[in-house]
Amino acid sequence: MKRGNNSTSTKLTTPSNGAVKLLKYCVGVDVSKDELEVCFRSIDQAQHSTIKGSRTISNSKKGFTGFISWIEKFRKELDVPLVVVMEATGVYHEEFAYYLAEKGYPLSIVVPNKAKKYMQSLGLKSKTDKIDASGLAQMGCEQRLLLWQKPNEETMQLRDLTRYLEFLHHQMTICRCRKESYEHRGVPTDAVVKNLNGLIEALKKQIKEVTKQISQHIQKHPELANKVLNITSIQGVGELTAAVIIGEMNDFALIENQRQLVSFCGYDVVENQSGKRRGKVGISKKGNGHVRRILHMPALNVVRFGVKPFKDLFDRVFKHTGVKMKAYVAVQKKLLTIIYTLYKKNEPFDPSYNIKQEQPLEILAA
Repeated sequence: MKRGNNSTSTKLTTPSNGAVKLLKYCVGVDVSKDELEVCFRSIDQAQHSTIKGSRTISNSKKGFTGFISWIEKFRKELDVPLVVVMEATGVYHEEFAYYLAEKGYPLSIVVPNKAKKYMQSLGLKSKTDKIDASGLAQMGCEQRLLLWQKPNEETMQLRDLTRYLEFLHHQMTICRCRKESYEHRGVPTDAVVKNLNGLIEALKKQIKEVTKQISQHIQKHPELANKVLNITSIQGVGELTAAVIIGEMNDFALIENQRQLVSFCGYDVVENQSGKRRGKVGISKKGNGHVRRILHMPALNVVRFGVKPFKDLFDRVFKHTGVKMKAYVAVQKKLLTIIYTLYKKNEPFDPSYNIKQEQPLEILAA
């Protein structure tokens, strides 16, 4: 079976005999650690969506094989396109996604927030795995969803390394805070403080080693190393920042434009207004938190070093709002879009190149 190029849309056609023609098959999959709840739906030219069957299979290679046999029973018309839709659930969906990619089945993976909003739009009040699978199948029948692309191996390994490094830094912060709390007790426990000191030293060594591994991984892949070099040509942006963004964005494989990129990372602006009431305006933060976290320090750096156009943007937003953090968030967003441009064009940063602002200053808010 051949996979589609970029969507699951289907051209409306009317058969010569006047019968209602099927437009699409869709299988919704609700993923958990041990099981997959699946629902097979079809939709016809009259926009009638029908459930053909549903079942529970194990989230294992044996279950995947049974899944393929099961869905093929319902495919009465082989010329009708089929797509599988699942929700991103941590890492538990990844093995199944790779299996479907190897078998050539078109797959769309939707973020949980998008799936949740769609279920709410259907008026569903209950939430079960079976209901979720049916809703995902209906979503795939009715909407034009982007098809998932299998990420390359080096990018996934880079993402795992950077996320592990982030985990180590988080554990370091926890240990230091706990150590400080024990040191300031009325009756300090020296044994606990000593053990925490040992743990902190071990974490420092791990952080140093993983940071080295990230650098070695980048240098081992010349194309990746060149992309990182272009990104780090921005003064104040380091190798780790480039590594995190490339790993988390999966080489920007599913990103078609800057607006989609901004939304995916949670920098899209959300307004809260009704009648005469004007609520707060800020970014949604409904997106990849790893990217927003890693852009915090580079945003401070490019402003401190006076890098154009970031320093100019910071000054304009700060003058307009009077809030430094709003200005820094605007710089983070600009950094992200410029990094995306450098990656796609495969060229180094040019401070004189002016990228048009997508939003007016009053809504570049945190």
